[in-house]
Amino acid sequence: MDITIRTARPEEYAEAGELVARAYLDDGLLDFGALDPYLATLRDAATRAEQAELLVAVDESGALLGSVTFTRPDGPYAERARDGEGEFRMLAVREAARGRGVGEYLVTACVERARELGLRGLVLSTQHMMHAAHRLYERLGFVRTPERDWQPLQGITLWTYALRL
Repeated sequence: MDITIRTARPEEYAEAGELVARAYLDDGLLDFGALDPYLATLRDAATRAEQAELLVAVDESGALLGSVTFTRPDGPYAERARDGEGEFRMLAVREAARGRGVGEYLVTACVERARELGLRGLVLSTQHMMHAAHRLYERLGFVRTPERDWQPLQGITLWTYALRL
């Protein structure tokens, strides 16, 4: 399967947003399900594309397989990035495309982008139950940084991982 990682096009924003929203919903990652207020943020790929870098994975036919948002430390989507670090968020792969390396390609693209920008590191937040994602991050050299774990909402703790570049 040929996979290309590139910047999302405006005509793909709605589909990319829905892909991310569906992944979070279908995987049970939203505490309040379809009523979760974060769902609107997940669906709003157009704003992410405007305020950060919205990357997509597509196959040879142009079908969207996955998406990730890359941000610089001073961007509005940066939550845990410190000075000199990039961050990625909202990584999602269409269920039918899982197990084919799409997530790895998207994360690798974020690593490459951080290097292009001369950043010293790359960070991310993840939920404790995202075991497959944890294995991917660790395989790519990310390490757990529990001292940076945080709670975006009371009772919801996100784990952090970091990669030194």
